[in-house]
Amino acid sequence: MTKFEALGLQKSLLDAITDMGFETPSEVQEKAIPILLETETDLVALAQTGTGKTAAFGFPLIQKIDSNSRTTQGLILSPTRELCLQITKEIQAYSKYEKNINTVAIYGGASITDQSRQIKRGAQIIVATPGRMKDMISRRLVDISKIDYCILDEADEMLNMGFFEDIKDILSNTPDEKSTWLFSATMPKEVSIIAKKFMHSPQEITVGTKNAGTSTVQHEYYVVGGRDRYPALKRLADTNPDIFSVIFCRTKRDTQKVAEKLIEDGYNAGALHGDLSQNQRDLVMNSFRKKQIQMLVATDVAARGIDVDDITHVINYQLPDEIETYTHRSGRTGRAGKSGISMVIVTRSELRKIKSIERKIQQDFISKKIPTGMEICEIQLYHLANKIKDTKINEDVETYLPAINDVLQGIDREELIKKIVSVEFTRFFNYYNKSKDLNTTDSRDRGGDRDYSNRGDAPSSGSVRYFINVGEKDGYDWMSLKDFIRDTVGLGQDDLFKVDVKDSFSFFNTDATATDKILATFNDFKVDGRFVNVEVSKNPGGGGGRRDRKRSGGAGSGRDRNRSGKDKGRRGDRSFAKSENSGKRRSNRRKSDFF
Repeated sequence: MTKFEALGLQKSLLDAITDMGFETPSEVQEKAIPILLETETDLVALAQTGTGKTAAFGFPLIQKIDSNSRTTQGLILSPTRELCLQITKEIQAYSKYEKNINTVAIYGGASITDQSRQIKRGAQIIVATPGRMKDMISRRLVDISKIDYCILDEADEMLNMGFFEDIKDILSNTPDEKSTWLFSATMPKEVSIIAKKFMHSPQEITVGTKNAGTSTVQHEYYVVGGRDRYPALKRLADTNPDIFSVIFCRTKRDTQKVAEKLIEDGYNAGALHGDLSQNQRDLVMNSFRKKQIQMLVATDVAARGIDVDDITHVINYQLPDEIETYTHRSGRTGRAGKSGISMVIVTRSELRKIKSIERKIQQDFISKKIPTGMEICEIQLYHLANKIKDTKINEDVETYLPAINDVLQGIDREELIKKIVSVEFTRFFNYYNKSKDLNTTDSRDRGGDRDYSNRGDAPSSGSVRYFINVGEKDGYDWMSLKDFIRDTVGLGQDDLFKVDVKDSFSFFNTDATATDKILATFNDFKVDGRFVNVEVSKNPGGGGGRRDRKRSGGAGSGRDRNRSGKDKGRRGDRSFAKSENSGKRRSNRRKSDFF
């Protein structure tokens, strides 16, 4: 018996699960599915995004639906168009072996006539955004008076977006005897009000700690001046050549500005916000899923539909007004058991918000420095060297080699390598050479040391920075690499910090007292027949560190982006101080300002 079969799921669903490659149920699925299958009950489930909540309510819903009846029996409410479509696709995939079960998506930005026509043909399950659903009810285009199940997915986000009254109106059109299943990442007071008003003695399950962040995400903050947010953002991107990230801004206006500036400066970026048409949003999301866009700049509302498992970084260009919103932002990375990093760019005046978030998510933030220009150049140097090494030779180049050899005649090997890597490296060096330090003093660190237990960071005084020649390509992330080094050397839980994993190499720090032990351990050390080398970096700082260049053999940028016009873009580094000021207006803005 499989683990999914043990939950009580029928064969048609198990066959669909097999087709999708699911092997082990997530914690929220393991807790919710048996309850929902065995009893007719209301349920409140608290779990982070990326934990498999759609399957947790989708499988029981499909199994309980009467496929012989064309009546609408299940209603799923979700906050955004993207998430509505995402849930619809997943429900359709789960029910692929169920005969006659029809799932229809209802959302704004598409023809209400076409959606009404689909419902009239028979839709046992409707997935809808609150605004469009309320509109269709008022026009009598949909009947939910006989539904058996109502699911509120991402309930906290729907209420945070101002849909409280809409949800109340929609639920008032449903029968009292239905079962209501509420799924949420956090439990703010508005969600509690909905639960008390429209649910009857609900059972409650919690995955992890209530309102806490996921343990697979490392939280970092960088303190800069208000005018340096955008230059800091570019440095964080340049320090992570293979970044695949979502960048959060507070408003549509800021989102569009930052995205346009990144594109102007040669980055593979795109914007996602409510001023885009549905077709434009679909194009942006398709490009992001295909990784044609590496940096997706989004508003909080628009990002609710993003369900991509391998996002490496979430960057908070501006902190949100509500702490619960930060939980949703950071939940975009570290999904499906993978690790991720949530970065926050803050000014000194915003540091108190970091403390508030720490208390809410019950995790500590790591204070980090914006990398210096030379640290970025060094990281790009290693990245290009490894990219050249790993590039598969295109045999069609043979035709052109005689002419190329004539052009390069007289240049020895060492000089040729320098010239090749300098083509890209010089672009970064010319821009970052003599660039200023963007970091400002972190007032939180004044007056004594902070508690660094269970964190990836520690005070840099007396610490040593190391280079190690393994990275993401070798299957490591910041968690697994930290465990590997610590267990191999025999270090304590808190002896290893500032672990920065790149594509094919990494950096880490320890206290100076551990240096001899680390170097001795990794002397002629092999893993699966391959030498794993550790060297002391010349730069003990947090960003990248210096390694002996005679052994590096390469330089420059590995990001496949057009750097022509770079100088023009670099000269245009304008700050977005107005964005910061606009962020001071609290959540009494109209909903249309945000999505």
